[in-house]
Amino acid sequence: MITITTEVDVKGITGKAVTDFMLNCGDENYRNWWPGTHLAFHTLKRFPGDTGNVVYMDEYVGNYRIRMKAVVVKAVPGKKLLWQLKKFFRLPVRLLLRAEDTGYGVRITHTIYAGFSGPGRVFDPVFGIFFNGNFRRAMDEHARTEFQKLSAVLR
Repeated sequence: MITITTEVDVKGITGKAVTDFMLNCGDENYRNWWPGTHLAFHTLKRFPGDTGNVVYMDEYVGNYRIRMKAVVVKAVPGKKLLWQLKKFFRLPVRLLLRAEDTGYGVRITHTIYAGFSGPGRVFDPVFGIFFNGNFRRAMDEHARTEFQKLSAVLR
């Protein structure tokens, strides 16, 4: 299993504001969050309670362009959102966003998990091609920057 985790402390906002924004974000709000880097983020299909929602995202992470569809696997308002990437079927790649309110704002933990459990894990080295050191560094810098920018958008 490949794991890429970034933890960011953001002043002046709450976990609820973060999860609400992510569950209801549209392309215009996403572009305003980080112009030129965030290109599109919108819900393609919505379900009551948000679990099962299908979203589309298009953004730059450093020099990498990321376009993906994902399914909301778990949504706990103010606490966490878990998406699983989807192509024609759900892929063994997940993005977990955790929010923990603090006295000054929120601690956001952004984690990407890529790989299989059980016997399928023999294929995990293939994910290392995509989630290499350059991508890891770019994703860490991206997450640190974007969540500081989110503070300004949500205040």
